Amino acid sequence: MNFKDKTLLITGGTGSFGNAVLNRFVNSDFKEIRIFSRDEKKQDELRRQLSNPKVKFYIGDVRDYRSVETAVRGVDYIYHAAALKQVPSCEFFPIEAVKTNVLGTENVLDAAIKYNVKSVVVLSTDKAVYPINAMGISKAMMEKVLIAKSRNAGNTVISGTRYGNVMASRGSVIPLFVELMQQGKDLTLTDPKMTRFMMTLEDAVDLVLFAFNNAEPGDMFVQKAPAATVETLAKALLDLYKSNSKLKVIGTRHGEKLYESLLTREERVKAEDLGGYYRVPADNRDLNYANYFSEGEVDMDKVEDYHSHNTEQLDVEGMKKLLLKLDFIKEDISNI
Repeated sequence: MNFKDKTLLITGGTGSFGNAVLNRFVNSDFKEIRIFSRDEKKQDELRRQLSNPKVKFYIGDVRDYRSVETAVRGVDYIYHAAALKQVPSCEFFPIEAVKTNVLGTENVLDAAIKYNVKSVVVLSTDKAVYPINAMGISKAMMEKVLIAKSRNAGNTVISGTRYGNVMASRGSVIPLFVELMQQGKDLTLTDPKMTRFMMTLEDAVDLVLFAFNNAEPGDMFVQKAPAATVETLAKALLDLYKSNSKLKVIGTRHGEKLYESLLTREERVKAEDLGGYYRVPADNRDLNYANYFSEGEVDMDKVEDYHSHNTEQLDVEGMKKLLLKLDFIKEDISNI
């Protein structure tokens, strides 16, 4: 796809994911990249770091439609990454998760449709699949909103990308483990046998570009990824850092799953396998559900959901190789 003379808006652009998308596209043909977020301190730091006139900064909140509208006007492409994503905070303040993740997304999509944005890609999470916590439930509702909006979006193509654990994103377990090791403290594991998908930010950004290039209205794209147990991850980090820290099991946190799913069984039945990705087309049934209730899915009992227990499992050596793709890990290891 040719992005020459086009404008890209990244909501949540100062977060780890939005920032990775910015880094990928800042040297592309885009004429302008707009960063929309509510944190002026992070915006100021990023502005100073980049010192790039192509990147424009907009202070606002996705909860406030008028601020969203100001940022969207004149935009060709949107990557919507703004979200509340910490499981514990969403668990204690679920309405806040709804306001940002559900209603905020509606604001972005409404503005995009109004101003004829060509394509909007919305960031979702494996926690939206069979959700058991407030964050996942809010993201599942967000997905329903994007699919519903995509049906009557005119020339605007609305799609989503769903990810598992993106390694070293802000607030994730890898930076926490590294910090604990550097402080000489034990690594706290909720459940050693808990599995999580493992993918780098670079791999995740590849899927964004793929969605911009290939999405049909209402599509959900999922990237295939290996997984590892939390114990395997911890042991790989201890080995790389030559740390004497011990593993301490503290028990599963409220709202935490043993494994994460990227596709439901129902989605996997209709998903298109694109090699490195799955494409799940939108459910385009109308409100007449009679056929759905009278005719079951004959292949459903032969399929299971795509989750972190049944994907490729990394051992300690495989996990170490993946960790060494992270710049901050490589830099730390070189100083040991």
